[in-house]
Amino acid sequence: MNERQAREVTWLEAFETAQPPAASWSDDDRAWADRVALEAFSDDASHGAAADAFVAGRASHALQRLGPREPALARGAGQLAWRSGWVVVIGVVAFILGIAADAIGSDQRINLLAPPLWGVLLWNAVVYVLLIVWPLVQLARRGRVQKEGPLVRATEALLRRRGRLPRASAGGSAAAVRRFAALWLERSRPLAARRAATVLHAGAAALALGLVAGMYARGLVLDYRAGWESTFLSAPIAHALVTGVLGPASQLSGIALPDATAFAALRAEHGVASVGAPAAPWIHLIAITLLGFVVLPRSVLALAGHALAMTRVRRFALPLETPYHQRLLRLRRSGPARASVHPYGAAPAPQATLGLRALLVAALGPRLDMNVAPTVGFGREDEAPPQVEPSVTHVVTLFDLGATPEAENQGRFLRAVQAAVPGGAAVVVIVDAASFARRFTGLGERMAERREAWRAWGEAHGVAPVVVDLEAADAAAAGPLLQAAFASPGAVPAT
Repeated sequence: MNERQAREVTWLEAFETAQPPAASWSDDDRAWADRVALEAFSDDASHGAAADAFVAGRASHALQRLGPREPALARGAGQLAWRSGWVVVIGVVAFILGIAADAIGSDQRINLLAPPLWGVLLWNAVVYVLLIVWPLVQLARRGRVQKEGPLVRATEALLRRRGRLPRASAGGSAAAVRRFAALWLERSRPLAARRAATVLHAGAAALALGLVAGMYARGLVLDYRAGWESTFLSAPIAHALVTGVLGPASQLSGIALPDATAFAALRAEHGVASVGAPAAPWIHLIAITLLGFVVLPRSVLALAGHALAMTRVRRFALPLETPYHQRLLRLRRSGPARASVHPYGAAPAPQATLGLRALLVAALGPRLDMNVAPTVGFGREDEAPPQVEPSVTHVVTLFDLGATPEAENQGRFLRAVQAAVPGGAAVVVIVDAASFARRFTGLGERMAERREAWRAWGEAHGVAPVVVDLEAADAAAAGPLLQAAFASPGAVPAT
């Protein structure tokens, strides 16, 4: 899967999992996309077509229908498309800045301690150190939960201020666009980092070339003299600094450096410049130093960054182990979803069990294997650890709305279920409102208070409780909410 296909898959995922759902993409549209993808890949399935090819093909077909309905798709594709010409533009700007930086000064003298030269060398030295140290820091931090970095937060804030990232309350497809932005910023972060590194390395090399070009261009028409001046550095220290930095270039070129006495004679005293030495040898030494220490390494790093970025563009890895993509892959394999239901506190009534199956079918598809585990009594969550088969793809913890949610009971049971879940399976929380609705018929305030209590409990535990009356005739109508909860367990949907 390449970058463009990954972006299309992420767009479609955002529209199919956002809450509230966008009116431009319905359940009928989703079923149509499933059918078209299965027809398109029916011959390839027996030949072992790649899973990501099926997911990408489905998204491509779906966006042909969704695209005309959503102008945000066309705008987003244009804004997110990378243009290689940006590297050239930034390189030209950096080159011009390098030429201009060398022109700082009112007389025809090259200050051997001038800030442009030493600033560029110091900046690049710091960059090289960070390139070595930063991977070690990342390795030490591996395994920790990483929050969104300042660059991601700043990008989202910039998009919001410029009106490109609508607020979720704006209605329409705003929630889907925001979800796409969050997903894509996370998934494209490695590629964006490679591209940013390429631009920075190319700009640094161009800036150094600009410094060299500026010195030689003015040296052709002006008689430059070399000298130095400093408020804080003595002659021995300045001599050691200059000869230490330019020493490798001197050895490489054969241009001799002055001794301490000759170097001290080049100093400007009390603002009055000395006659100075011919600048040509110094210009050659500075140019060789910049080329060897800045231009060559940075050019190599820019080319390496570009090569790595192009590799990621051609082979963009998406997290196909998420519940959303696992549903699509099961669809391709024609395999059923295997749901394991774990009730807590009260066993579901027969009618509620039927409603739960209808709800799961609406969320996961008609091919469903559902198993209901024995009910764990209140306060007994530690007595019988839950058992989840390795083949299970979806896990449901079932609670009763009439129970007050508590961290030490329901929360502990949820954590035990999560610990027993096999890799790749999704865990959701369903809260059955049937018995509570019968007891408090007509008391909407009591129902709203209890819903809010479960919502807050779910938010504290990082899950999305779906509150539904499982004995109601329309229990399956909450299927989109449950599907969104499976796809993004941490996002609390509206109930």
